[in-house]
Parts: sequence; C-alpha cells; structure tokens
Amino acid sequence: MSFVLFWALIFRYVCIDITKKYMISVPQALQIVEEKVKATSETITLSLREALGFKLAENIVSPIDMPPFNQSAMDGYAICNHQSDVYELIGEVQAGSSNHPVLKQGDSVRIFTGAPVPDTANAVIMQEKVSKLDHNQIQISDQPTLQKNIRLKGEQIQQGDIALKKGVTLNASIIGFLSGLGITKATVYKKPKVSIIVTGNELIKPGNSLVRGEIYESNAVMLEMALIENGFTDVRVLHVKDNYDSTKNTIEQAVKVSDFVLLTGGISVGDYDFVGKALAELKANQHFYKVKQKPGKPLYFGSIEQTYIYALPGNPAAALTSFYIYVLNSLCQYAQLPKKVSSIKAKLQEPYSKKGGRAQFLKAHLNSHGIAHVLTGQSSAMLRAFAEANTFVFVPEETEIIEMNESVTLYNIPYA
Repeated sequence: MSFVLFWALIFRYVCIDITKKYMISVPQALQIVEEKVKATSETITLSLREALGFKLAENIVSPIDMPPFNQSAMDGYAICNHQSDVYELIGEVQAGSSNHPVLKQGDSVRIFTGAPVPDTANAVIMQEKVSKLDHNQIQISDQPTLQKNIRLKGEQIQQGDIALKKGVTLNASIIGFLSGLGITKATVYKKPKVSIIVTGNELIKPGNSLVRGEIYESNAVMLEMALIENGFTDVRVLHVKDNYDSTKNTIEQAVKVSDFVLLTGGISVGDYDFVGKALAELKANQHFYKVKQKPGKPLYFGSIEQTYIYALPGNPAAALTSFYIYVLNSLCQYAQLPKKVSSIKAKLQEPYSKKGGRAQFLKAHLNSHGIAHVLTGQSSAMLRAFAEANTFVFVPEETEIIEMNESVTLYNIPYA
C-alpha cells in the first residue's frame, strides 16, 4: 500500500468517525427545534372566511344581544296565558317579520321557528299540541310553563360580553357563531410564509417525456400539498439546478421573503450537493446537521436572522417523514397553533428487528383496536406505503428488537 493511499484511508475513517460523533439523537433534534422556533407576535386582520384555522390574537366583544329579541324555538302558537284550554287566534308572525301584535290574556298568534315572539306573549305551544276549533279559536292539550319554547333576548350572549377570548383557534362552528353576531373580521396571529426549494439536475416536471437519467419531480407538490392540507397556504415553490451560484442566490432570495425555507436535496456530501456550502456562505446559524435516524439522516436545521431553514433529504419518503416529524409542529409553534403531530403508545402487531444504531421511523397503519402494523416498502425513496400509513412507529436507536404486542411509541400522520 502506498504512503498516499494509506493516509487517504486514515483521513476517510477519521472523517466518518467525526460525522458519527457529531450526529445528534432524535430527542435532541426535537428539543432543539422546539427551543429555537419562536412564536410570532405579528397579527393580521382577516375576514372570517380567511381566518379559518388561525389563532385569535385579541378578545372579541359581542356587538349585540343574541338572540336580539325573544325568539320562538319552534313552529306553533304564541299565547298570553290565562289558564284556559281555549285561545282566540288574532294573527300570525313569520320569521323575519317586523309584525308586533299586542296580546291580551286569552289571545294567541300563529308563529314559526325563529320568529320574534310578541312582548305580551309568555309561552309558545308546539303545533302538535294544538287543535283548531275554527278559524278564530284554538285549543291546547296541556298547560305550558311560563317562557316555554321561547329563546329569551340575550340568552346566549349579551351586548358587551366577551364572545370569544384571545387564543382560540377559529374553526367552522366558531366562525358561524361570530357571523351570527354580525362580526365580519377577526385579528389573528399570522401564519408563516413558506418557500420550497427543490434541487437536482435529474428532476423533470410531470407531463414531460423522460430521457435516460431523468426522474419525475414529486417533492415540490408533495410538500406543498402537505402544507396546504394542514392549513399553511402561503407557499411558493422554486426549482434550482445543481449549480452553486444558482443554489446560493435562490436561497438568499427565498430567505428575504419567507419565514420558513424548506429545501430538498443537495444537503448531503456529494460533489454536486451545494446546499450546505451555500448556507455556510450566507452565514446561516446551523442548529444541527445530521440526525441518528432512518430515514432522513442528512437533515439540516438552521436560521438566517428571523427565517428558519430546513434542508430535507432528497429522497421523497425521507423528506416527507422529516417534514411531519420536525417541520410541521414548528410551523404550528410559530403561528401559536396546537401541534398537529403528537405521540401515543400502542401495541405492535408483529415482532420487529432493527439493524444498525440509528433510530427509525417506520410507516405503519394503526387500526381501530389500537394495534399498529408496520407496512412494507420502508425505503427512503418509496412513497407508496404512505397511501396506507396513518402513523409512524418510532424505534429508538438503542432498541434492537421489538416483540409482538410490545408497547411502542407512535407519531400520527395528520392527513386532512
């Protein structure tokens, strides 16, 4: 063996040992992400339609009583009770009517659900308990209690009361409630602007013909849809070839207009992997690079000023797994929203044996009985198993064998 070859081999093994030494564990990586990503204090005012899924940044005070008048809870007859079974029928009040008849004891009016109850009426009898004696008289089958079947003015909320407290996440029912109070806008915490940068000379957009050496690009649309289905819709997608200057310039421009930048590919140590070098020249603050996990070992997390940067692996399944485990909850944390991904304990359907010293995230299906089944096709390049998967089985780095029916940690996959 030549002197030069000997030292080249020594240098290679030393570098490999250093890389292993400085890889961090999954718990460490998760902790760093949680510590580094800060919740935004920036707020925006949106229409209620636009505010779905945002977190409310200030209390909302009711501008009206709800209901704004005594309101009938059903179709029937409003009466002025006089402890008799027979009532004079003097008119009718429909929903939306401004008709305001005055009832004396023994009088009644035909009324419909949602219609304003006359101030002089003190009960509504459902129509199933009423029979008509003639066109001017009705007979009721039992005596009602006072205010029976009447939604009283301000019963739900009164004008000036707090309708909704700061910190609530706006969903469909809450937006319906606010709309019913006549409210059209809400001040909320902004959600992040996200840029996706996809690198790779071999990547071709679907719809074009492939030549030898090319593959269809899927990471961009995959990550964009994963963001959108979880409520993060301010997304733009950029493509860059494996060229250092293009990579650096694209990242630099994305950082200026984004709160989060997600890169896929180009973060490993190949001759045409320029992301790490570009981030270093842009003076990115590296929080970690490489995690003791499979898939997704070459995972980078850093920041440039107020923009958070994730460099995800280029392999699709590794990129998507890393997105769900590390990125999605940090987006929620930034927007002050509840986490989308959480861990639970469940039993494993079959035994599992792990090779190597890295932790693993296994695509799996959790059934209704709380049993998880590990799916086939765990390669970092294969997305097909995600069609069946609804969870990840987490296998810690120190675990080698999991027995059948043994309790394991699962991380849910938050599909829409």
